[in-house]
Amino acid sequence: MTALGWVAQPTVFPWIALVFGLCIGSFLNVVIHRLPKMLERDWRAQCAELEGREPTQGERYNLVVPRSRCPSCNKLITALENIPLVSWALLRGKCAGCGARISLRYPIVELAAGLLAAYAAWRFGFTVAAFGAMLLSWTLLAAGTIDLDTQLLPDDLTLPLLWAGLLFNLFGAFVTLKSAVLGAIIGYLALWLIYWAFKLATGKEGMGYGDFKLLGALGAWLGWQGLPLIILLSSLVGAITGIGLMVFTRHGREQPIPFGPYLAAAGVIALFWGPEIVRRWLPLVG
Repeated sequence: MTALGWVAQPTVFPWIALVFGLCIGSFLNVVIHRLPKMLERDWRAQCAELEGREPTQGERYNLVVPRSRCPSCNKLITALENIPLVSWALLRGKCAGCGARISLRYPIVELAAGLLAAYAAWRFGFTVAAFGAMLLSWTLLAAGTIDLDTQLLPDDLTLPLLWAGLLFNLFGAFVTLKSAVLGAIIGYLALWLIYWAFKLATGKEGMGYGDFKLLGALGAWLGWQGLPLIILLSSLVGAITGIGLMVFTRHGREQPIPFGPYLAAAGVIALFWGPEIVRRWLPLVG
């Protein structure tokens, strides 16, 4: 048996995907932390150029450099301190240098990325669809978390995700290319129309443009047929969460609640269980 044949075995592939997904989860933590800061730097530089000022030349900052450091004591994080899940557990969730607490979200993101990859490998087998499902779920995890933190859905994630969906469906990974193109168009326009209807009726902006692009990207992956379920699930979860925040945390009605995390969660659900939900549950609702 060749090495590729061994990896492709149903009893092996999910475990390899799990380990690889944990490593990707560690990288996603970097993306979640640094991408908004990179965008802010770019915006400040653009503003300086428009005002005729020389942009401030700071330390080179991207997803690769500088090396990760503790935000409290500035200690460099070594390779042994950056092993997914294991390092956080051995360090008991604290920095090895100053003892500052490391957020629980880091291992949660790593574990989520690993489990999503393993489930995709088990659900689709060693196929193009499995690798596409991993890429989609990882990107949704990063985008949803960034939106939760900053109320931003970066074009650097949503637009490549849309094109990747069309590329995978060029080979029919999830839906036909025609369904994918229609999904991208309808997904974007659906929330765009809701946005303008709400703004014309109330004079306020009910959502951001990033939400349009994210739903368009989900349409490119799952086709126009998956959009009603995604909108239904995201709206339902968003409404329940919003009510819960207002009741239990005194979250004001005027305080914005990002919609991206709910779209991302609905996209993952539709990716893995959409057809089953439509087949089994929606007739009961009807």
